[in-house]
Amino acid sequence: MTELTEIKQEAWRYMNRIQSGQNENALSSFAYDDTFCEAVGVLESDPIVHTWVHQPTIVLGTQDTRLQDVFFAKEHLEKAGYTIIVRNSGGLAVMLDSGVLNISLIFKDQKSLSIDPTYELMFNLIQQMYSDAPYPIEAKEVVGSYCPGNYDLSMQGKKFAGISQRRLRNGTAVQIYLAITGSGSERATTIQQFYSLAEQTSSETTMTIEPYTMASLSELYGQPLTVQDGENRLINTFNMLGKTLQPKEMSVDEQQRLTKRLKMVYERNDKILYKS
Repeated sequence: MTELTEIKQEAWRYMNRIQSGQNENALSSFAYDDTFCEAVGVLESDPIVHTWVHQPTIVLGTQDTRLQDVFFAKEHLEKAGYTIIVRNSGGLAVMLDSGVLNISLIFKDQKSLSIDPTYELMFNLIQQMYSDAPYPIEAKEVVGSYCPGNYDLSMQGKKFAGISQRRLRNGTAVQIYLAITGSGSERATTIQQFYSLAEQTSSETTMTIEPYTMASLSELYGQPLTVQDGENRLINTFNMLGKTLQPKEMSVDEQQRLTKRLKMVYERNDKILYKS
């Protein structure tokens, strides 16, 4: 099992956007991750922990945008109050809201952290953060969940988190969404509705969502947990591993890169979702 100690630096920058992110489009967080990847990749920055939360958003993968009736589904769900975006990394549709904590670990590429060990690094971190979990945390595909993958995190067969990663300019970002509060099955029902609408005139079905396969950590623990609790667990786990999280402002160069990255992600998103 790959552990955080595989990354030798003790000092990590803590870019906490849990509050500010709730007032921004989720595209901004993907632009921040790409900016941070560039910063660590060229050795201008220590490794970075980036945390963020957004208001109700459905994040589509590129594959989702090829569905026959995707634009109809998009318009229907936007009328229901959801923001719809397309991320610049792989995977399928996921749901974000104020009860979902997103964590990105961003560090310079190293040979020992190929694709699977990088996933395991995040898996191990979550196991340590939630070492008091009432059931073992497993990493395996949960059939019937949304955005299924080999590193779905679950307890008792119910998925509460998914992991992805992105590599850019010699930097690696391994990202996780943690459903901490709320109803996992209600989120899954929303994604189920998206696919139903996006494929209503298609002869094929891309995804079969079974809402009962999803849960939040609060549901799995059988007691209320909070995003703040998740943040505290993250900080405490880093401290336990001998790592320090130090808030640090973005440099002028990073701000300039962020401006370019924001332009790129918005232009890509608009080209895909608002094409005539």
